[in-house]
Amino acid sequence: MRTEAAALAGQTDLYAALRAAGARLAPDAATLAALIVALEAGDSVARDTARRLRVVDQGLLMAVMRRGAGLTATPAEAAVRAHLAGAEVAPMFRPEIAAGPSLALLTGGQLPAMPAFSDCAFDAWFAGTGMPYGLGLYGDNRTVYRTPQFVDAASPEWRTVHLGIDVFAPAVTEVFSPLPARVLYVTYNADPLDYGNTLILEHRAGMQAFFTLYGHLGGSLPRLLQTGDAVAPGQLIAHLGDWQENGGWAPHLHFQIMTDMLEQTGGNFFGVGHASLWDVWAGICPDPNLILRLPPERFAAQG
Repeated sequence: MRTEAAALAGQTDLYAALRAAGARLAPDAATLAALIVALEAGDSVARDTARRLRVVDQGLLMAVMRRGAGLTATPAEAAVRAHLAGAEVAPMFRPEIAAGPSLALLTGGQLPAMPAFSDCAFDAWFAGTGMPYGLGLYGDNRTVYRTPQFVDAASPEWRTVHLGIDVFAPAVTEVFSPLPARVLYVTYNADPLDYGNTLILEHRAGMQAFFTLYGHLGGSLPRLLQTGDAVAPGQLIAHLGDWQENGGWAPHLHFQIMTDMLEQTGGNFFGVGHASLWDVWAGICPDPNLILRLPPERFAAQG
């Protein structure tokens, strides 16, 4: 273990180093803990590396090591994907998104007149499109996240790749549960550009748990649901929030699947990931279109 710890010490990108270590070591919590303890027994550079590892979500570090070993990012990933492939899902919006037009809100310059989602001018621009729904893409690499809030101690890389699908619609638009669930968290994440009012539901894929996150909700949320409540498919669970209650964004739902909550226990979860770790993040948070089930062309540029 000392040799492996020495290889980690002082590395700028500890995610890349842990991925490499995962190919040589058992990718489990005991191995990760032993690596950190070995680093703490070393010189100042090693001890600083241990500190950097300890302040990062340990579940994420484990997922990186698992991918380095050729495993799925989380133990539940395969079961969740298989379950959702055959599950019956209720529409999350009424009217259903697929029943009418929608606009893919591409952020790579394809819509040059579109204001940023965090710009209040977006509301008037979107209303002018005449579209009932706008769709923000899963896997979208967004410059809006290039702030200190989206970087961590293990790597200098920003987390900029979107892990959910955004559904833009007017504030107070109703949101319905797609699956049977239990309420895991009802909370308010108050940091700028965070989720504001947030709901996390727990679901079952056989013996495995998985989770869905609903961010940027309205202030009605705690009146609709409380932690521990049972939720039925098609049940009203939230309304879209306006700017002052949704983290400072144009009204929309950030919808995300998690195959593991990692070490996140406060009613929040990563909404964006590192581009260099996309194979890891895509296993932790698979494409939410597994549930929304919209045709692929809904996420493409319109001619």
